[in-house]
Amino acid sequence: MTSATVNARSATRKPTNRHKGGEGGGAWFLVLPALIPVLVLSVGPLLYGIALAFTDSQSGRTAPTQWVGLLNFRDLAHDGLFWESFRIGLLWAAGVTVPQFLLALGLALLLNQKLQLRWLARALAIIPWAMPEVVVGIMWRLVYQPDAGVLNETVRDLGLGDGRDWLTGLATALPAVIVVGIWAGMPQTTVALLAGLQNTPQELHEAAAIDGAGAWRRFITVTWPALKPVALAITALNFIWNFNAFALVYVLTNGGPGGRTRLPMLFAYEEAFRYGQFGYAAAMGCVMVSVIAVCLAFFLVGRLRGGGDK
Repeated sequence: MTSATVNARSATRKPTNRHKGGEGGGAWFLVLPALIPVLVLSVGPLLYGIALAFTDSQSGRTAPTQWVGLLNFRDLAHDGLFWESFRIGLLWAAGVTVPQFLLALGLALLLNQKLQLRWLARALAIIPWAMPEVVVGIMWRLVYQPDAGVLNETVRDLGLGDGRDWLTGLATALPAVIVVGIWAGMPQTTVALLAGLQNTPQELHEAAAIDGAGAWRRFITVTWPALKPVALAITALNFIWNFNAFALVYVLTNGGPGGRTRLPMLFAYEEAFRYGQFGYAAAMGCVMVSVIAVCLAFFLVGRLRGGGDK
């Protein structure tokens, strides 16, 4: 047998998988440090909350907690206050997410231009993102303050009236809180859209301009197709984050006046920590998790049908 024949057989011989199991075990060992905190801090509490929804758990209860099955969910189905808070939560989430995206898109397009001091404008645009929600809420309460707030002082200076108490008016509380939510959430949306714009090949814009396409035409045919996956992802995430909002609305209005800004998360918090109904509040949490899961399912199905890798 010649050396050429030996080399040919060696080249065509398939590699063995003797160490495949060992490599898999090593991979799991590397993933484990990141997986344990997720299981302990996220999956564990989620499963405990789901189990709690099927019990009569209450604060200060001396008798042992009993398994009640679907009783909490049956009571919840007839709780008009919860479903009203659910409706307000959907209005809040949509009222914040849609204007937030449109304004952030305009700001991202502006910051993507070659402007003087663009770096400074980008730094200023993300300031609200760096501020804790509690600080944002306190700041905007000062803005809306009825006697000496910036907004009412401006209204008086312009001769448009004597101003009003924006956060305690039945007609103005929810719109006022929505404005704060839009302002606080714009930075992360702007950053995500700006990253998508910067990944769009400049050659496509130049080719479209040579073909005589105007700014709007270039946006429709070049910019938006490249930006669409990022836009869909950030919009879905924003809707989920806004629907689960708590701290900002809690600081601004605490759910008032008359429950006009009581979001589902606030309602569940009150049931659990003000009235001590842990099992009933956990059932509310299960309903909200189900809504979020449905939203994510629609998003993922849309991504798969539209080709998520495009």
